[in-house]
Order: sequence, then C-alpha cells, then structure tokens
Amino acid sequence: MKREPAVAHQFYPGDPATLKRTLASLIPAAAIKQKALAVVSPHAGYIYSGSVAGETFAAVEIPQDIVVLGPNHQGYGAAVALMDSGAWRMPLGEVPINTVLAKYLLAQTDLITADTLAHKFEHSLEVQVPFLQYFRPDLTLTPLVISHLSFETCEKIGEALAAAIKQYGKPVLIVASSDMTHYESRESATEKDSLAMQHIEDLDPEGLYNTVLGKKITMCGIMPTTIALVAALRLGATKAQLIRYTDSGEASGDINQVVGYVGFVIS
Repeated sequence: MKREPAVAHQFYPGDPATLKRTLASLIPAAAIKQKALAVVSPHAGYIYSGSVAGETFAAVEIPQDIVVLGPNHQGYGAAVALMDSGAWRMPLGEVPINTVLAKYLLAQTDLITADTLAHKFEHSLEVQVPFLQYFRPDLTLTPLVISHLSFETCEKIGEALAAAIKQYGKPVLIVASSDMTHYESRESATEKDSLAMQHIEDLDPEGLYNTVLGKKITMCGIMPTTIALVAALRLGATKAQLIRYTDSGEASGDINQVVGYVGFVIS
C-alpha cells in the first residue's frame, strides 16, 4: 500500500520547490550535529512549530532508518498501529517502509498491530517526514501511531522497540512526535510544560507519564515520548538536551490561548 499525504498544503507546503525553501528557512545551516538515539519534535503547522523541529533535526546526524512514533488524533485503527509494508508518497519523494525492522518489531510483542488505517489521516508523523527527507533523501520509515496506553504497556513497547533495533544492527533514530500544553495562557502552559520537560531532561519516563496524567498536562504525544524514552534508555541513553521551547503565540501574537512546542535530543 502507498500512503498519500494527508496534510500537505495545510500543515506544510505541498509544492516540492516551496517546501524545500521553507525547510531551508527553518533549519539552521551551521548547526553542530551529534549522534542521537531519539528526538522529541513538535507536529503543528510549520508556521507555528517548524522552527523548533528544524533546530532539533539540525542538531542530529540523521541515519537512513527512522522510527516515528506519533499520537492518534483521529481515533482510527489499532491502539498501537504499525504500517509494516509499502511506502509513503510525499512531496519530496516516496519513502519506503522498513519492512525488516517492522518484522523484528512485530515479532517482539503482540501489543503492536500491523495496521494502515490509523496512519491514513494522521498528521503527527507526516509533518516530521519532510525534515528527515531534507537531510536523508534515502530515508526509510518504521511508523507507529499510538493511542492511550498504561505506563506498563508503554514500557513493554519501548523495551520491544529497543530489542528490535538491537536485532536490526544498524543506526536507527527514534522520533517521538508531540506538542505540549494545548490552549492555555502562555504563563500556565510554560508552568505545566516545565514540569514535563524536567522529566524528559532527567530521562525519567515513568515520572513524565505520571506527571502529565496527574497534573492534566495536555501533551498529546505523552505515550510516544514515554515509549521513546524507555527505548532510548535500553539502548544506552545517558542525556537529554533541550533544544528549544516556545509556543504558538510567538507566531500568532495570541498569548492567552497557546500551544507549547519543544525539541529534545536524547543521546
């Protein structure tokens, strides 16, 4: 199956030349790159969160093989849905699914379902892909759309992901797609998001999960980020570097109803 773009011309330019120019404007040219196990990157329209995503990906050596974890905004498909074959058609070219890594992942746990429906309309993974293609035109994807899960289930999936990556044996970057607090004042969003960000910085997936749910922080990608942290720790992560935090008010001028955006590099 070939997945068509769901949000080209909406969240990002659908015209390839315009998209390349937009990406170039969002990505710092002189960034120092580091090897990384995972990143956390936002998924709003590029006018709002593209600069944070651009700075985050610019700080990392992008390998060929990428696992992208995103929340399920649409409600379609399995609870943990892996597209395990086919390709994604994107304005900058077709991106094949990494069928080998997908097979290893499905063999590790029955908590993950091979399912394309959850991916059809979901934007949270798609908006990451042009940034990745900008650096790696030969990209492969292992994409997972994730619904609400317990911490224990997140932990098991993170462990399965780490085991599959070890079995795969080549460098893999995990991308956790998440926005932060939604539609609160800048003051409130910054206060709440700082609590969540501290747990990411501390490489504390359980603390992150419990804080976000306990404090009712509307971080849509809490499950993907928790899973990514668990997997990164199993793969030897020792540090999480905050790249930048901002909110939609920076672009819109409205600081009464903002959405928070953050970039982290985990290595």
